[in-house]
Amino acid sequence: MVIQSIELDVIVALLAAMVVLGFIIFGSRRKVCELKRTTAEIHQEERSVFDFLHGLGAAFSEGVPAGELHRLLMEGAQHILKADGGALYLTDRSGKQLLPAFISKGCPPFVSLPAHLCGEVAAQEGGYSQAIESFVRLQSVRVGTGFLGEACTWREPRFLRRRGDIPKDLVDQGLGFVVMGPLIYRHKLLGVLALARKPGSDPFSDTKIELFKAIVEQAAFALFNQAIHLAAGEKHALDHDIQIAGEIQKILLPSNAPHVEGFEISGLNLPARTLSGDYFDYLAVDEEHVGIVIADVSGKGVSAALIMAMCRSALRSQAPGKLSPAEVLRGVNRQLYPDMKEDMFISMAYIVLNRRSGNALLARAGHDAPLLFRRESTTIEILNPKGMAVGIDSGGVFDRFCNDFPFRLETDDLLLLYTDGLTEARDASGTEFGVQRLSDELQTNAVEGAAAMLHRLSQSVIAFAGNESQHDDITLIALRRL
Repeated sequence: MVIQSIELDVIVALLAAMVVLGFIIFGSRRKVCELKRTTAEIHQEERSVFDFLHGLGAAFSEGVPAGELHRLLMEGAQHILKADGGALYLTDRSGKQLLPAFISKGCPPFVSLPAHLCGEVAAQEGGYSQAIESFVRLQSVRVGTGFLGEACTWREPRFLRRRGDIPKDLVDQGLGFVVMGPLIYRHKLLGVLALARKPGSDPFSDTKIELFKAIVEQAAFALFNQAIHLAAGEKHALDHDIQIAGEIQKILLPSNAPHVEGFEISGLNLPARTLSGDYFDYLAVDEEHVGIVIADVSGKGVSAALIMAMCRSALRSQAPGKLSPAEVLRGVNRQLYPDMKEDMFISMAYIVLNRRSGNALLARAGHDAPLLFRRESTTIEILNPKGMAVGIDSGGVFDRFCNDFPFRLETDDLLLLYTDGLTEARDASGTEFGVQRLSDELQTNAVEGAAAMLHRLSQSVIAFAGNESQHDDITLIALRRL
């Protein structure tokens, strides 16, 4: 009996061991299956991420438009995280507003709907009405404010899946679970990427957060590079347009001086940029008189070039038949003043020369005083009549100050008109070229003639400045009586 009892205990123990072993084998098989399933999911996620990155790379190599890149980013993120919808919001130029760049079809709204549209959420089956989608696509969000705006202040993406994480009105509009994060590259906020699942769906799993972080990082990188690419393209187009404008502007300046018997006239324009705010011209007054004008528009670039073109048009309409340069400048001032901004003005000097006698009249509108080299005494005279710049006053004060100043050119006398880009040119130490150095150059080189004088003077100022860049336009006109 004892032996039988022992045998029975052994059998029971063996059966128990076999049951335990069966459970262990079953559990191990289940864990292996789960591991295989997890491994397959990981491989699938890896393939999805690879496809996403490959799509971004292909997009850049093909130079896709910004809208297509936004679609690729949104749809790729939605596919990888198996979201029901998503939205990509980007900052505007001010960096203070988020603007909807791409919202997937049927995406629950991330912004609060007005009362008259809230009723349509419940009434609409299988999606959202066109009115709701149109409203959402037109709504901007202030950075740092509201559900989306607050995401701009986060340091990294977040999963929102607990009660209270999402505002109730947005839950009522169809948001169940949300993963959202700021798009930041090189400390610059570019926008917000948000994905959603509807109520009743499974929440986003914890394993998805690392995936979403990677997506956000790559999306920010792609958007930043897209912006750089677009900016470079816009700059190239703008540079091209400015280059064409510069070529057109050169046409507005005289290519050759007029032939005036008994006189030598030469002009030179050295712009600091592609477009110049300086202007000079030779105007036909009548058969016995020729007009010579030099002007300098305040400021630089496109705005100064446009004002220069307006100035040229006004002068050419006022000059014919008028022997008084002051009368011409008064008319130009009245014509341009209504269209001049408060911070803009034009300094001008206008001379009407009698071809036969050498007598001349000068009117000065706030411009640098012309210098007159007297050959007989080898001295320099400064012609400095009163006058205020064009565009500052409507006419009452301007007309009183602007008057004709008579002078006469004798044989081998040379008159030099210039803009302040010459006298204000600086060397490496910050010293200006100055009027005294200009007078010395004129006194030394005037006897060589008008064209030679301008060539020597331009070479002198270039040598003086050395490696310093030219900060302002330089324009010169020399008039010599033979």
